[in-house]
Amino acid sequence: MRRSAVAVLAGCTAAILIWISVPAAEQATAQRRMVPSHANQSAVPPVIVTAAPVYDSLAALAGAERFPQAAHLMILRGDAQEPLAPQLAASADADVAFDGKAVLFAGKRQAGDPWQIWMQGTDGGDPQLLMAAATDLIRPLWMPGGRMVYARRTPAGFALESAELDGRNVQRLSFLRGNYIPDAVLRDGRILFETGFPLGAGATPELFLVYADGSGVESVRCDHAHARGGREHARQMLSGDIVFTHGARLARFTSASADEDPVAAPQGDYAGDVAELPDGRWALSVRRPGAQHDSLVLWNPGSQAAHEIARDPQRDLVQPTVVASRAAPKRHPSGLHDWATGNLLALDARLSHSGPLAAAPSQVRAETLGPDGQTVALGTAPVENDGSFFVQVKGDTPLRFELLDAQGRTVREEEGWFWVRRGEQRICVGCHTGPERAPDNRVPAVLLRSTTPVDLTGSALQVARDGSSTVRGGH
Repeated sequence: MRRSAVAVLAGCTAAILIWISVPAAEQATAQRRMVPSHANQSAVPPVIVTAAPVYDSLAALAGAERFPQAAHLMILRGDAQEPLAPQLAASADADVAFDGKAVLFAGKRQAGDPWQIWMQGTDGGDPQLLMAAATDLIRPLWMPGGRMVYARRTPAGFALESAELDGRNVQRLSFLRGNYIPDAVLRDGRILFETGFPLGAGATPELFLVYADGSGVESVRCDHAHARGGREHARQMLSGDIVFTHGARLARFTSASADEDPVAAPQGDYAGDVAELPDGRWALSVRRPGAQHDSLVLWNPGSQAAHEIARDPQRDLVQPTVVASRAAPKRHPSGLHDWATGNLLALDARLSHSGPLAAAPSQVRAETLGPDGQTVALGTAPVENDGSFFVQVKGDTPLRFELLDAQGRTVREEEGWFWVRRGEQRICVGCHTGPERAPDNRVPAVLLRSTTPVDLTGSALQVARDGSSTVRGGH
Protein backbone atom coordinates (compact mmCIF):
# COMPACT_ATOMS: atom_id res chain seq x y z
CA MET A 1 0.00 0.00 0.00
CA ARG A 2 1.25 3.49 -0.80
CA ARG A 3 -0.12 6.90 0.06
CA SER A 4 -1.40 8.92 -2.84
CA ALA A 5 -2.77 12.44 -3.04
CA VAL A 6 -6.47 12.32 -3.92
CA ALA A 7 -7.64 15.87 -3.22
CA VAL A 8 -6.22 19.34 -2.73
CA LEU A 9 -7.30 21.79 -0.07
CA ALA A 10 -7.89 25.22 -1.55
CA GLY A 11 -8.57 28.31 0.48
CA CYS A 12 -5.31 28.74 2.39
CA THR A 13 -2.02 30.35 1.49
CA ALA A 14 -0.34 26.99 0.83
CA ALA A 15 -2.28 24.17 -0.78
CA ILE A 16 -3.03 21.31 1.62
CA LEU A 17 -3.01 17.71 0.42
CA ILE A 18 -5.41 15.20 1.90
CA TRP A 19 -4.13 11.63 1.76
CA ILE A 20 -5.70 8.20 1.99
CA SER A 21 -4.07 4.78 1.66
CA VAL A 22 -4.82 3.22 -1.72
CA PRO A 23 -3.31 0.33 -3.68
CA ALA A 24 -0.58 1.30 -6.15
CA ALA A 25 -2.81 0.27 -9.09
CA GLU A 26 -5.29 2.98 -8.14
CA GLN A 27 -2.78 5.84 -8.00
CA ALA A 28 -3.28 7.00 -11.58
CA THR A 29 -7.03 7.19 -11.08
CA ALA A 30 -6.52 9.02 -7.77
CA GLN A 31 -4.27 11.58 -9.42
CA ARG A 32 -7.00 12.36 -11.97
CA ARG A 33 -9.34 13.15 -9.05
CA MET A 34 -7.11 15.95 -7.74
CA VAL A 35 -8.92 19.23 -7.20
CA PRO A 36 -6.98 22.36 -8.27
CA SER A 37 -6.46 25.25 -5.88
CA HIS A 38 -8.91 28.12 -5.98
CA ALA A 39 -8.21 31.73 -5.15
CA ASN A 40 -5.99 32.00 -2.08
CA GLN A 41 -7.57 32.76 1.25
CA SER A 42 -5.88 33.98 4.40
CA ALA A 43 -4.24 31.24 6.49
CA VAL A 44 -6.42 28.51 7.96
CA PRO A 45 -5.51 27.18 11.43
CA PRO A 46 -5.32 23.41 11.90
CA VAL A 47 -8.69 21.71 11.53
CA ILE A 48 -9.70 18.24 12.73
CA VAL A 49 -12.33 16.38 10.70
CA THR A 50 -13.93 12.95 10.87
CA ALA A 51 -13.51 10.99 7.64
CA ALA A 52 -16.05 8.19 7.16
CA PRO A 53 -17.28 6.18 4.15
CA VAL A 54 -20.84 6.47 5.50
CA TYR A 55 -22.16 9.09 7.90
CA ASP A 56 -25.73 8.74 9.20
CA SER A 57 -25.91 11.94 11.20
CA LEU A 58 -29.33 11.39 12.77
CA ALA A 59 -28.75 7.74 13.67
CA ALA A 60 -27.84 8.46 17.30
CA LEU A 61 -31.24 10.06 17.86
CA ALA A 62 -32.69 6.62 17.16
CA GLY A 63 -30.02 4.85 19.21
CA ALA A 64 -28.23 3.59 16.08
CA GLU A 65 -24.66 3.82 14.75
CA ARG A 66 -23.66 7.00 12.90
CA PHE A 67 -20.53 5.46 11.35
CA PRO A 68 -21.52 1.92 10.26
CA GLN A 69 -18.29 1.51 8.22
CA ALA A 70 -15.94 3.04 10.84
CA ALA A 71 -14.45 6.55 10.89
CA HIS A 72 -11.07 8.16 11.47
CA LEU A 73 -10.04 11.57 12.75
CA MET A 74 -7.73 13.51 10.45
CA ILE A 75 -5.89 16.72 11.32
CA LEU A 76 -5.28 19.21 8.51
CA ARG A 77 -2.24 21.33 9.38
CA GLY A 78 -0.54 23.70 6.94
CA ASP A 79 0.32 21.75 3.80
CA ALA A 80 0.11 18.35 5.53
CA GLN A 81 -2.59 16.01 6.71
CA GLU A 82 -2.31 13.00 8.97
CA PRO A 83 -4.50 10.71 11.08
CA LEU A 84 -4.93 11.94 14.63
CA ALA A 85 -4.94 8.54 16.34
CA PRO A 86 -3.72 5.93 13.83
CA GLN A 87 -3.26 3.36 16.63
CA LEU A 88 -7.04 3.05 16.97
CA ALA A 89 -9.43 1.13 14.75
CA ALA A 90 -11.91 4.04 14.71
CA SER A 91 -12.16 7.61 15.99
CA ALA A 92 -14.68 10.47 15.74
CA ASP A 93 -16.34 13.32 17.69
CA ALA A 94 -13.29 15.55 18.27
CA ASP A 95 -13.59 18.46 20.70
CA VAL A 96 -10.55 20.70 21.24
CA ALA A 97 -9.65 21.89 24.74
CA PHE A 98 -10.09 25.53 25.70
CA ASP A 99 -6.32 26.12 25.51
CA GLY A 100 -6.12 24.37 22.14
CA LYS A 101 -3.53 21.82 23.36
CA ALA A 102 -5.57 18.62 23.66
CA VAL A 103 -8.54 16.95 22.05
CA LEU A 104 -11.27 14.72 23.48
CA PHE A 105 -12.80 12.16 21.15
CA ALA A 106 -14.65 8.87 20.91
CA GLY A 107 -12.55 5.94 19.74
CA LYS A 108 -12.28 2.17 19.42
CA ARG A 109 -9.08 0.20 20.03
CA GLN A 110 -10.48 -2.75 18.04
CA ALA A 111 -13.20 -2.59 15.42
CA GLY A 112 -15.61 -4.64 17.52
CA ASP A 113 -15.17 -2.55 20.68
CA PRO A 114 -17.77 -0.06 21.90
CA TRP A 115 -16.94 3.62 21.51
CA GLN A 116 -14.89 4.89 24.48
CA ILE A 117 -13.55 8.33 25.48
CA TRP A 118 -9.93 9.19 24.64
CA MET A 119 -7.66 12.22 24.81
CA GLN A 120 -4.61 13.18 22.79
CA GLY A 121 -2.42 16.25 22.43
CA THR A 122 -3.10 18.29 19.32
CA ASP A 123 0.66 18.28 18.64
CA GLY A 124 0.77 14.48 18.54
CA GLY A 125 1.62 11.68 20.92
CA ASP A 126 -0.23 8.52 21.81
CA PRO A 127 -3.96 8.60 22.59
CA GLN A 128 -4.84 8.14 26.26
CA LEU A 129 -7.94 6.16 27.27
CA LEU A 130 -9.89 8.31 29.75
CA MET A 131 -13.11 6.37 30.24
CA ALA A 132 -14.13 2.85 29.28
CA ALA A 133 -17.47 1.12 29.60
CA ALA A 134 -19.22 -2.01 28.38
CA THR A 135 -21.31 0.15 26.07
CA ASP A 136 -20.86 3.15 23.75
CA LEU A 137 -19.68 6.52 25.08
CA ILE A 138 -19.96 9.18 22.34
CA ARG A 139 -19.74 12.96 21.71
CA PRO A 140 -17.44 13.92 24.63
CA LEU A 141 -17.20 17.69 25.19
CA TRP A 142 -14.95 19.70 27.46
CA MET A 143 -16.58 21.37 30.46
CA PRO A 144 -14.99 23.87 32.85
CA GLY A 145 -13.64 22.60 36.16
CA GLY A 146 -11.92 19.52 34.75
CA ARG A 147 -15.08 17.70 33.68
CA MET A 148 -16.59 16.46 30.43
CA VAL A 149 -20.10 15.77 29.18
CA TYR A 150 -20.95 12.88 26.85
CA ALA A 151 -23.70 10.42 25.89
CA ARG A 152 -23.75 6.85 27.26
CA ARG A 153 -25.72 4.09 25.56
CA THR A 154 -28.22 2.52 28.00
CA PRO A 155 -31.16 0.12 27.56
CA ALA A 156 -33.41 3.22 27.54
CA GLY A 157 -31.34 5.09 24.93
CA PHE A 158 -28.35 7.44 24.97
CA ALA A 159 -28.29 9.25 28.33
CA LEU A 160 -26.52 12.52 29.10
CA GLU A 161 -23.78 12.23 31.72
CA SER A 162 -20.85 14.23 32.99
CA ALA A 163 -17.69 13.02 34.71
CA GLU A 164 -14.21 14.07 35.68
CA LEU A 165 -11.61 13.59 32.98
CA ASP A 166 -10.38 10.40 34.65
CA GLY A 167 -13.90 8.94 34.52
CA ARG A 168 -14.69 9.39 38.20
CA ASN A 169 -17.67 11.10 39.84
CA VAL A 170 -20.16 10.31 37.07
CA GLN A 171 -23.33 12.42 37.24
CA ARG A 172 -26.51 11.61 35.33
CA LEU A 173 -28.01 14.64 33.56
CA SER A 174 -31.09 13.22 31.76
CA PHE A 175 -33.96 11.37 33.41
CA LEU A 176 -36.33 10.27 30.65
CA ARG A 177 -36.24 7.44 28.15
CA GLY A 178 -34.87 8.59 24.80
CA ASN A 179 -31.62 9.55 23.12
CA TYR A 180 -29.82 12.69 24.29
CA ILE A 181 -26.77 13.79 22.28
CA PRO A 182 -24.63 16.74 23.49
CA ASP A 183 -23.86 19.38 20.87
CA ALA A 184 -21.93 22.10 22.73
CA VAL A 185 -21.14 23.63 26.09
CA LEU A 186 -22.32 27.22 25.89
CA ARG A 187 -20.33 30.13 27.24
CA ASP A 188 -22.79 30.50 30.15
CA GLY A 189 -22.03 26.91 31.21
CA ARG A 190 -25.25 25.29 30.00
CA ILE A 191 -25.17 22.17 27.85
CA LEU A 192 -26.80 22.33 24.42
CA PHE A 193 -28.12 18.92 23.41
CA GLU A 194 -30.24 17.32 20.72
CA THR A 195 -33.10 14.86 21.13
CA GLY A 196 -36.53 14.17 19.70
CA PHE A 197 -39.46 16.51 20.30
CA PRO A 198 -41.40 16.14 22.57
CA LEU A 199 -38.44 15.84 24.93
CA GLY A 200 -36.85 12.45 24.34
CA ALA A 201 -39.99 10.85 22.91
CA GLY A 202 -40.64 12.37 19.49
CA ALA A 203 -39.14 11.68 16.06
CA THR A 204 -38.49 15.35 15.15
CA PRO A 205 -34.97 16.57 16.09
CA GLU A 206 -35.03 19.50 18.50
CA LEU A 207 -32.51 21.47 20.53
CA PHE A 208 -32.66 21.75 24.33
CA LEU A 209 -30.61 23.20 27.17
CA VAL A 210 -29.73 21.89 30.62
CA TYR A 211 -27.45 23.12 33.39
CA ALA A 212 -24.30 21.23 34.31
CA ASP A 213 -26.08 19.50 37.23
CA GLY A 214 -29.04 18.34 35.11
CA SER A 215 -31.42 21.05 36.33
CA GLY A 216 -33.37 23.62 34.34
CA VAL A 217 -34.02 21.50 31.25
CA GLU A 218 -35.86 23.49 28.58
CA SER A 219 -36.21 24.06 24.84
CA VAL A 220 -33.87 26.64 23.35
CA ARG A 221 -36.94 28.11 21.64
CA CYS A 222 -40.59 27.13 21.81
CA ASP A 223 -41.66 27.66 18.19
CA HIS A 224 -40.91 24.03 17.18
CA ALA A 225 -41.61 25.04 13.60
CA HIS A 226 -39.04 22.80 11.93
CA ALA A 227 -36.72 19.91 12.68
CA ARG A 228 -33.64 21.33 14.39
CA GLY A 229 -30.31 19.98 13.27
CA GLY A 230 -31.79 18.68 10.02
CA ARG A 231 -28.73 16.47 9.59
CA GLU A 232 -26.88 17.09 12.80
CA HIS A 233 -25.63 19.38 15.50
CA ALA A 234 -25.64 23.00 16.61
CA ARG A 235 -22.78 25.23 17.75
CA GLN A 236 -22.51 28.59 19.49
CA MET A 237 -20.75 31.30 17.49
CA LEU A 238 -18.53 34.13 18.72
CA SER A 239 -21.59 36.40 18.52
CA GLY A 240 -23.42 34.22 21.03
CA ASP A 241 -25.85 32.97 18.38
CA ILE A 242 -26.55 29.24 18.09
CA VAL A 243 -26.23 28.02 14.49
CA PHE A 244 -27.75 24.72 13.37
CA THR A 245 -28.77 22.90 10.21
CA HIS A 246 -31.99 22.15 8.36
CA GLY A 247 -30.42 19.90 5.75
CA ALA A 248 -30.36 22.19 2.71
CA ARG A 249 -30.09 25.34 4.78
CA LEU A 250 -28.67 26.85 7.95
CA ALA A 251 -30.54 28.73 10.67
CA ARG A 252 -29.73 30.43 13.94
CA PHE A 253 -31.12 31.39 17.32
CA THR A 254 -30.27 34.93 18.32
CA SER A 255 -31.15 36.63 21.59
CA ALA A 256 -33.20 39.32 19.81
CA SER A 257 -35.64 36.82 18.27
CA ALA A 258 -38.22 34.52 19.86
CA ASP A 259 -38.12 32.26 16.79
CA GLU A 260 -35.30 31.01 14.60
CA ASP A 261 -33.78 33.20 11.90
CA PRO A 262 -32.54 31.88 8.52
CA VAL A 263 -28.86 32.06 7.55
CA ALA A 264 -28.35 33.06 3.92
CA ALA A 265 -25.72 30.43 3.11
CA PRO A 266 -24.74 28.98 -0.29
CA GLN A 267 -26.78 26.06 -1.60
CA GLY A 268 -25.86 22.61 -0.31
CA ASP A 269 -26.86 19.76 1.97
CA TYR A 270 -25.25 20.62 5.32
CA ALA A 271 -24.07 18.04 7.83
CA GLY A 272 -24.00 20.14 10.99
CA ASP A 273 -21.12 20.92 13.35
CA VAL A 274 -20.33 24.39 12.07
CA ALA A 275 -16.82 25.35 13.17
CA GLU A 276 -15.95 29.03 13.52
CA LEU A 277 -12.42 30.24 12.89
CA PRO A 278 -10.98 32.95 15.16
CA ASP A 279 -11.41 35.48 12.33
CA GLY A 280 -15.15 34.74 12.02
CA ARG A 281 -15.13 32.50 8.95
CA TRP A 282 -17.05 29.22 9.14
CA ALA A 283 -15.83 25.74 8.24
CA LEU A 284 -18.79 23.65 7.04
CA SER A 285 -19.40 20.09 5.89
CA VAL A 286 -21.57 20.23 2.80
CA ARG A 287 -22.63 17.89 0.04
CA ARG A 288 -22.80 19.81 -3.21
CA PRO A 289 -25.45 18.90 -5.81
CA GLY A 290 -24.40 15.73 -7.62
CA ALA A 291 -21.66 14.85 -5.12
CA GLN A 292 -21.49 11.49 -3.36
CA HIS A 293 -19.81 12.69 -0.16
CA ASP A 294 -19.60 15.71 2.12
CA SER A 295 -16.62 17.97 1.54
CA LEU A 296 -15.20 20.68 3.76
CA VAL A 297 -15.76 24.29 2.72
CA LEU A 298 -14.77 27.65 4.11
CA TRP A 299 -17.37 30.42 4.10
CA ASN A 300 -17.31 34.05 5.17
CA PRO A 301 -20.85 34.83 6.46
CA GLY A 302 -22.51 37.31 4.13
CA SER A 303 -20.55 36.26 1.05
CA GLN A 304 -22.19 34.60 -1.95
CA ALA A 305 -19.93 31.57 -2.26
CA ALA A 306 -18.12 29.01 -0.13
CA HIS A 307 -14.67 27.76 -1.11
CA GLU A 308 -13.96 24.04 -0.93
CA ILE A 309 -10.85 23.35 1.13
CA ALA A 310 -10.94 19.53 1.43
CA ARG A 311 -12.53 16.67 -0.45
CA ASP A 312 -12.20 12.91 -0.29
CA PRO A 313 -13.89 10.99 -3.13
CA GLN A 314 -14.35 7.93 -0.92
CA ARG A 315 -15.37 9.43 2.43
CA ASP A 316 -17.51 12.13 4.03
CA LEU A 317 -15.52 14.86 5.79
CA VAL A 318 -17.65 15.89 8.74
CA GLN A 319 -17.48 17.25 12.31
CA PRO A 320 -14.90 20.01 11.63
CA THR A 321 -13.21 21.36 14.75
CA VAL A 322 -10.68 24.20 14.75
CA VAL A 323 -7.45 23.70 16.70
CA ALA A 324 -7.25 27.05 18.48
CA SER A 325 -7.65 28.42 21.98
CA ARG A 326 -11.04 29.75 23.04
CA ALA A 327 -12.65 31.27 26.09
CA ALA A 328 -13.63 28.70 28.71
CA PRO A 329 -17.35 28.65 29.57
CA LYS A 330 -18.53 29.89 32.92
CA ARG A 331 -18.60 27.23 35.61
CA HIS A 332 -22.18 26.70 36.74
CA PRO A 333 -22.49 26.55 40.55
CA SER A 334 -25.13 23.97 41.42
CA GLY A 335 -28.08 25.21 43.46
CA LEU A 336 -29.42 21.71 44.21
CA HIS A 337 -30.32 20.84 47.80
CA ASP A 338 -30.00 17.46 49.47
CA TRP A 339 -33.68 16.66 49.00
CA ALA A 340 -35.57 13.86 47.26
CA THR A 341 -38.02 16.42 45.85
CA GLY A 342 -38.04 19.63 43.83
CA ASN A 343 -40.15 22.80 44.02
CA LEU A 344 -41.81 24.38 40.99
CA LEU A 345 -43.24 27.91 40.90
CA ALA A 346 -45.25 28.97 37.83
CA LEU A 347 -45.69 32.75 37.60
CA ASP A 348 -48.62 32.71 35.17
CA ALA A 349 -49.85 29.42 33.72
CA ARG A 350 -52.27 31.37 31.50
CA LEU A 351 -49.36 32.49 29.32
CA SER A 352 -48.26 30.23 26.49
CA HIS A 353 -46.44 30.37 23.19
CA SER A 354 -49.38 28.32 21.87
CA GLY A 355 -51.89 31.15 22.29
CA PRO A 356 -54.62 32.10 24.77
CA LEU A 357 -56.52 29.49 26.78
CA ALA A 358 -60.15 28.70 26.03
CA ALA A 359 -61.02 29.02 29.75
CA ALA A 360 -59.29 30.28 32.88
CA PRO A 361 -57.33 27.50 34.65
CA SER A 362 -58.59 26.59 38.11
CA GLN A 363 -56.29 23.68 38.95
CA VAL A 364 -53.09 22.06 37.77
CA ARG A 365 -52.71 18.29 37.72
CA ALA A 366 -49.28 16.62 37.86
CA GLU A 367 -48.59 13.25 36.25
CA THR A 368 -45.68 10.82 36.06
CA LEU A 369 -44.98 7.50 34.35
CA GLY A 370 -45.30 4.24 36.22
CA PRO A 371 -42.88 1.31 35.79
CA ASP A 372 -45.17 -0.19 33.15
CA GLY A 373 -45.27 3.05 31.14
CA GLN A 374 -48.77 4.02 32.24
CA THR A 375 -49.61 7.62 33.11
CA VAL A 376 -50.02 8.02 36.87
CA ALA A 377 -51.89 11.03 38.30
CA LEU A 378 -50.08 12.59 41.27
CA GLY A 379 -52.79 15.00 42.41
CA THR A 380 -53.90 18.56 41.82
CA ALA A 381 -53.10 22.01 43.16
CA PRO A 382 -55.02 25.29 42.86
CA VAL A 383 -54.14 27.88 40.25
CA GLU A 384 -54.52 31.45 41.54
CA ASN A 385 -56.39 34.19 39.70
CA ASP A 386 -53.11 35.57 38.36
CA GLY A 387 -52.23 32.12 36.95
CA SER A 388 -49.61 31.25 39.57
CA PHE A 389 -49.13 27.94 41.37
CA PHE A 390 -46.47 26.44 43.65
CA VAL A 391 -45.98 22.68 43.93
CA GLN A 392 -43.52 20.09 45.20
CA VAL A 393 -42.75 17.06 43.02
CA LYS A 394 -40.53 14.00 43.16
CA GLY A 395 -37.07 14.57 41.71
CA ASP A 396 -35.37 12.80 38.80
CA THR A 397 -38.59 11.26 37.45
CA PRO A 398 -40.82 11.94 34.40
CA LEU A 399 -43.25 14.80 34.98
CA ARG A 400 -45.88 16.75 33.08
CA PHE A 401 -48.76 19.12 33.91
CA GLU A 402 -52.37 19.56 32.81
CA LEU A 403 -54.39 22.73 33.40
CA LEU A 404 -58.02 22.15 34.40
CA ASP A 405 -60.98 24.52 34.44
CA ALA A 406 -63.46 24.87 37.33
CA GLN A 407 -65.37 21.81 36.08
CA GLY A 408 -62.20 19.67 35.97
CA ARG A 409 -61.95 19.70 32.17
CA THR A 410 -58.54 19.89 30.53
CA VAL A 411 -57.86 23.30 28.99
CA ARG A 412 -54.19 22.67 28.15
CA GLU A 413 -51.71 19.85 28.61
CA GLU A 414 -48.05 19.37 27.86
CA GLU A 415 -47.21 17.39 24.74
CA GLY A 416 -44.42 15.48 26.43
CA TRP A 417 -42.50 14.97 29.66
CA PHE A 418 -39.67 16.74 31.48
CA TRP A 419 -37.83 16.26 34.74
CA VAL A 420 -36.99 18.24 37.87
CA ARG A 421 -33.77 17.40 39.67
CA ARG A 422 -33.67 16.28 43.28
CA GLY A 423 -33.30 19.46 45.31
CA GLU A 424 -34.10 21.78 42.39
CA GLN A 425 -36.09 24.98 42.95
CA ARG A 426 -37.36 26.20 39.63
CA ILE A 427 -39.41 29.17 38.47
CA CYS A 428 -41.03 29.34 35.04
CA VAL A 429 -42.84 32.22 33.37
CA GLY A 430 -45.81 30.20 32.16
CA CYS A 431 -46.77 27.01 30.37
CA HIS A 432 -44.63 26.52 27.24
CA THR A 433 -44.04 30.25 27.17
CA GLY A 434 -40.43 30.19 25.99
CA PRO A 435 -37.27 31.30 27.79
CA GLU A 436 -37.11 34.51 25.75
CA ARG A 437 -40.17 35.98 27.58
CA ALA A 438 -39.54 38.13 30.67
CA PRO A 439 -41.92 37.78 33.65
CA ASP A 440 -43.89 40.67 35.13
CA ASN A 441 -42.22 42.30 38.12
CA ARG A 442 -44.75 41.36 40.81
CA VAL A 443 -45.18 38.90 43.67
CA PRO A 444 -47.27 35.94 42.47
CA ALA A 445 -50.56 35.54 44.31
CA VAL A 446 -49.77 31.98 45.34
CA LEU A 447 -46.87 33.20 47.51
CA LEU A 448 -49.05 35.84 49.11
CA ARG A 449 -51.36 33.03 50.18
CA SER A 450 -48.70 30.51 51.25
CA THR A 451 -44.98 29.88 50.84
CA THR A 452 -45.44 26.13 51.33
CA PRO A 453 -45.72 24.21 48.04
CA VAL A 454 -48.61 21.81 47.49
CA ASP A 455 -47.39 18.21 47.77
CA LEU A 456 -47.68 16.55 44.35
CA THR A 457 -45.02 13.90 44.97
CA GLY A 458 -47.62 11.14 44.95
CA SER A 459 -47.37 10.51 48.69
CA ALA A 460 -50.93 11.78 49.18
CA LEU A 461 -52.43 9.44 46.59
CA GLN A 462 -55.22 7.12 47.64
CA VAL A 463 -53.79 3.61 47.49
CA ALA A 464 -56.07 0.77 46.51
CA ARG A 465 -56.34 -2.25 48.75
CA ASP A 466 -54.04 -4.21 46.45
CA GLY A 467 -51.39 -1.53 46.92
CA SER A 468 -51.50 -0.08 43.40
CA SER A 469 -51.63 3.68 42.83
CA THR A 470 -54.46 5.49 41.06
CA VAL A 471 -53.81 5.28 37.34
CA ARG A 472 -55.30 7.56 34.69
CA GLY A 473 -55.31 6.68 31.03
CA GLY A 474 -52.29 5.15 29.36
CA HIS A 475 -49.08 6.03 27.62
